[in-house]
Amino acid sequence: MILTAFPVGFFAGLFGIGGGLITVPFLFFIFETLNVDQSYIMHLAVGTSFSIIIPTALASVFTHKKNNYVDINIIKTYIIFVIIGVLAGTIFAALMQTKVLVLFFSLVVYFLGTYLLVSSNKIINAKKKFNLFSRVITGFGSGFVSASMGIGGAVMNVPVLRYFGYPIKKAIGSAAAIGLIISIVGAIGFLISGSFLDANLPLSIGFINIPAFLIFIPITTFMARVGANTIHKIDKTKVQAFFGIFLFIVGTIFIYRFLNL
Repeated sequence: MILTAFPVGFFAGLFGIGGGLITVPFLFFIFETLNVDQSYIMHLAVGTSFSIIIPTALASVFTHKKNNYVDINIIKTYIIFVIIGVLAGTIFAALMQTKVLVLFFSLVVYFLGTYLLVSSNKIINAKKKFNLFSRVITGFGSGFVSASMGIGGAVMNVPVLRYFGYPIKKAIGSAAAIGLIISIVGAIGFLISGSFLDANLPLSIGFINIPAFLIFIPITTFMARVGANTIHKIDKTKVQAFFGIFLFIVGTIFIYRFLNL
């Protein structure tokens, strides 16, 4: 876990995300190596990922808030639909078998990887109307997918906010705040659902593994800063392409595991 936490934190900072898309695959294979009950490997990886994201997301939000990059109006009118989506996604994940969750994770990762590889970074000048229907659909969708995958949702909410015309810095800052709420609600949901299902996993509370939580947080928090500083030395479009390729590799590995579960 110690060796794994270093690259997880670094790439989370480099790619500008909470780390769930990277943390979940690593935790999955760690728990599999430790012979954790196969029925709950993915559940434990997702729940633990949420708990690890919280401190990193909290630090990120404070930084963005200090720079006035968090739009409270977006949060107030959008977050309720995200929370409903997170609750629905948590229930969905708790009721599904590990094999189904692995397939779901793989398909969404492929979709996100494709988006990153084909999307352009053109400036959006015209602000499209972010009406109630748009908020319900995108909010619920990002919350549901995030909860099922153990991610903070920035990789989805930043493009959503950009599409509706928000400046990139406010989109990132606001998405970070939304991601913090997603991770808190998600962690609580997986803690409760794991306890309710009486998973009885070693050194865990519900679907949150305590050793992984304690080991990952200090290392990933430190390495995320290293990764974030490195990003300024690399072309942003190249980083986006690298992340897209990375997601394709992760998706392929998980498809292989799906076929062998």
